[in-house]
Amino acid sequence: MDSPGSPRERSVSRRDRLRRFRGVPLRFVVPNLVTLLALCLGLTAIRLASEGLFETAVIAIVAAAILDGLDGRIARALEGTSRFGAELDSLADFVDFGVAPALLLYFWSLHENKSLGWFAALIFAVACALRLARFNVMIDDPDKPAWMSHFFVGMPSPAGAIVVMLPLYLHFATGLPHDKSWLPFEIAYVVFVAFLMASRIPNFSGKKIGRVPREWFIAVLFGFVAMILLVAIYPMQMLVGVSLAYLGLIPLAVRRFRACSAADRARAEAGEAPPAADSPA
Repeated sequence: MDSPGSPRERSVSRRDRLRRFRGVPLRFVVPNLVTLLALCLGLTAIRLASEGLFETAVIAIVAAAILDGLDGRIARALEGTSRFGAELDSLADFVDFGVAPALLLYFWSLHENKSLGWFAALIFAVACALRLARFNVMIDDPDKPAWMSHFFVGMPSPAGAIVVMLPLYLHFATGLPHDKSWLPFEIAYVVFVAFLMASRIPNFSGKKIGRVPREWFIAVLFGFVAMILLVAIYPMQMLVGVSLAYLGLIPLAVRRFRACSAADRARAEAGEAPPAADSPA
């Protein structure tokens, strides 16, 4: 048995100190910095909404959603995924896409009916938290079929944050004064989007989009640039179109999900191998 202060103990202590101060590779730092920037945008959106700058607050949340879509791709490209990054991303998503949109809508119009308006804001934030918790549990499911990677279970939180603000987009896109008679419909709409987030209704996932066929490269590049210009010139009008288009895709996602599920059951009954993860059933 080594005595205190023996060479072996000093060697172990030295290794512990070196391990404690070992540098973290930059490939792990960059994705987390992007996540923290998105978190700062979500918190800034809350401040802007409290000051009545609703259009700027919307842009901050949209920018946070864009960064949220980038941080995971950056982590995978740099091979910098980590458990810490996944937990940080979930916490940032709850603030950016659960708390910030709920408070923005409450400061904008829902406060006019303080009881039901605050109820709708709370329901949306709670639905976002439940959606994120379920996503974190299901992501490590070893029994999940490969084709399930093409779908989200429930509306993802960034999409929910964008879609739930549709009444606000319509107000600023049309330039019409806000009429209190629309408040019950706005409350019902917020609760409806919260239901879509907490439900198990499938939504299309864009996480498998990574490569563009060579023959479509110019067309895709042109469309992307045109989209950016339109968003810069007509942000609220474009957000109206994006929100309605996303809601319109949900029935198509449900239909495709059911077809994939039926095909999967048929293959299981026939004893065939499941398809690869990068090809839908």
